Amino acid sequence: MQLYLATAPQHLAQALDHTAHIAHMAYRIGPDGQLHIQSLPAGVQGGLMLLGDTPESALSQPELLAGQILQVCLRWNFAGVVLDLQQSYPQLPAFARQLGTRLGRHGRRLYVPESCAGAGTVLICTAISGGTLAQRLSEAAARYGAGRIALDLQRLAMDFLLPAPQGEGTSLSLPRLRQLMTGRPVYFSNELGVRYFTYVQGGRTHFVLFDDAATLIQKIRLAEDLGIRQGFVMLPETEDLLSQLPWEKKEAEP
Repeated sequence: MQLYLATAPQHLAQALDHTAHIAHMAYRIGPDGQLHIQSLPAGVQGGLMLLGDTPESALSQPELLAGQILQVCLRWNFAGVVLDLQQSYPQLPAFARQLGTRLGRHGRRLYVPESCAGAGTVLICTAISGGTLAQRLSEAAARYGAGRIALDLQRLAMDFLLPAPQGEGTSLSLPRLRQLMTGRPVYFSNELGVRYFTYVQGGRTHFVLFDDAATLIQKIRLAEDLGIRQGFVMLPETEDLLSQLPWEKKEAEP
């Protein structure tokens, strides 16, 4: 699988020690609806643009924004764009279609959430807390085609207070996860593709799900068996796992 490492400019040198395939987290939608840019180090060429947002972002000038994104891709020789947006925008599907069309004319790819599946390669998050990962990926491959899917290999570290019928938990920092895990037996869930343990606090049972290098690799292998060939991991959340992941040492993309 071709893995991309998503990283901000301040972590770029560390990222390049592992792979030349970078998704640059230096771009976001501003409150004015335009592209806001964090400077990249001199000489950077290739990889992907990762477009983020903030609570103040506004998708108010989609045509202008699409043009700005294309110009940056051409300038920095980016092979495509990843839409990694946290806010809900009614205009997003139409914007994604417009951006995908513009990028496609110049041989660039677009990676999109499932809500915009018709506009590009669909990002499927592997951090699930219910059902089975095999079924999730199989259904996605059947619906979109394995060649139009990329894994979002989000590192799961989540604490669920039982019962949790809505599947909602609390995110854990790595130090807190290690603290809770110390001295407790850890198991593997084949259905979810993650490790887990339980603990009791204040008379209430907690159920903790988490990823490590081995579980991420297993998810990659499962996806490869289905014909899925692309995936994304992120710095700094996988900083301690980078040396264990299956990077392909290749030249930067044209």
